[in-house]
Amino acid sequence: MGHNHLAVLFPTVAFAVFFCVAFLANWLLRPRFRLWRATMIVLSLVFYGWWDWRFVPLLLSSVAVNQAAAVGVHQLRTRPGGVRRAMLLAGVGADLGLLGFFKYYDFFATSAGNALHRAGWEATPPLLDIVLPIGISFFTFQGISYVVDVYRQKLAPMPLGDAAFLMTFFPHLVAGPIVRASELAGQITKRPDPRTIPAGEAFWLIGQGLLKKVVVSSYLATALVDPVFDVPGQHSRAEVAVAIYAYAVQIYADFSGYTDIAIGCALLLGFRFPQNFDAPYRSRSLQEFWHRWHMSLSRWIRDYIYVPLGGSRGGRIATASNLAVAMVLAGLWHGAAWTFLAWGALHAAALVAERAVRAVWRPVGLPPELVAALQWLVTFHVVCLGWVFFRADDMGRAVDLLRQLVSGGPPAELITATAVAVTAVALAVQFVPDRAAASARRQLASANPLAQVAVLASFLTAVAAFGPQGVAPFIYFQF
Repeated sequence: MGHNHLAVLFPTVAFAVFFCVAFLANWLLRPRFRLWRATMIVLSLVFYGWWDWRFVPLLLSSVAVNQAAAVGVHQLRTRPGGVRRAMLLAGVGADLGLLGFFKYYDFFATSAGNALHRAGWEATPPLLDIVLPIGISFFTFQGISYVVDVYRQKLAPMPLGDAAFLMTFFPHLVAGPIVRASELAGQITKRPDPRTIPAGEAFWLIGQGLLKKVVVSSYLATALVDPVFDVPGQHSRAEVAVAIYAYAVQIYADFSGYTDIAIGCALLLGFRFPQNFDAPYRSRSLQEFWHRWHMSLSRWIRDYIYVPLGGSRGGRIATASNLAVAMVLAGLWHGAAWTFLAWGALHAAALVAERAVRAVWRPVGLPPELVAALQWLVTFHVVCLGWVFFRADDMGRAVDLLRQLVSGGPPAELITATAVAVTAVALAVQFVPDRAAASARRQLASANPLAQVAVLASFLTAVAAFGPQGVAPFIYFQF
């Protein structure tokens, strides 16, 4: 990653200054639509280019290619299907080619070289040591959904300026949520009244996001997760177990914290993004987990991979293979490594097994509460097992960690009351009824602006007091 990647982190003074400039420009220029749109695109490119200016042309070329493909499939809508499909495949192929080159070339070249070596061949494909452009998975998937939706005649192509705004808008640019054209198109041309901004909701989201990211995620990473996952052999069975639970909390706090801040910032600028998390560790099935975790990606995989493959319409074996393809591709989307493929394959196997069990199992005579508790317990632990592969640096490290979980080791010095309490409370909060959380948000939203600012200031004070020195990059920046 580029040496300036810290400049795009939300919890920094640099971003706070940048956002104040963007906020003022947004509301002062909103009445003059073309000037406003151009200014916001330029500011978003500055935000992206701060990380590494060399990749700004890449982002702009992605905008141009997807716009050309969207306009092309729209103009060919009265022509024979094969011509339109060829235009669609050219656009989507360009997106996947871009993603494949930057994200997967070195991985496949290394894997091919290893396979050839094992077969007795000494040929080694060249490695390019490619720098992965930040956020490429997010803006590429966004572009694909735009072109496919135009092809499916769900929407007409946007004007080029609107398409550029959609794909570069800085709150979602580097780590989502994956905002589709249909979700943002109407909001771009709208002229919202700044007095109607849900500032209370936005402040709540930003404060909550900062607390999750800077305090909870950063603390668990340094206190427990990183030491255990880096050298599993030096830690006890108990430390490994608690570290796995702590990582489940860390990645949720990190990614949902980023999303909270992104959605809050967008709200302050007059835009509403789709929800991306909904208490995923409350889930009683893997299917429910994927309805609650990284929801914009789950919906994307459903609409553009799983359903086009046939979804659950073709019998048990066809459904299982469609699920397997979708989940393995979801794993590969997260990163070019065998660990991510293993994570996707594990979720695929668990989803298929879950469907098979649901078809035959009837919990006769068991109290509903006990059944619910067992379903939650199994689901949560399958998810945690998946996180071992997701977090491990390589397959060997993941296997070492799981072996250590069984074989034990020296005393558990890293397990402190604070680490256990933070992990337990973060998981318990997932079970707070939606009504209670919504009520607290409504109270803040209805308070006067001074009270709202005071609440946000107290959040920021807590973050400053309990957060570590410096801010670790968001986990999802690498995807």
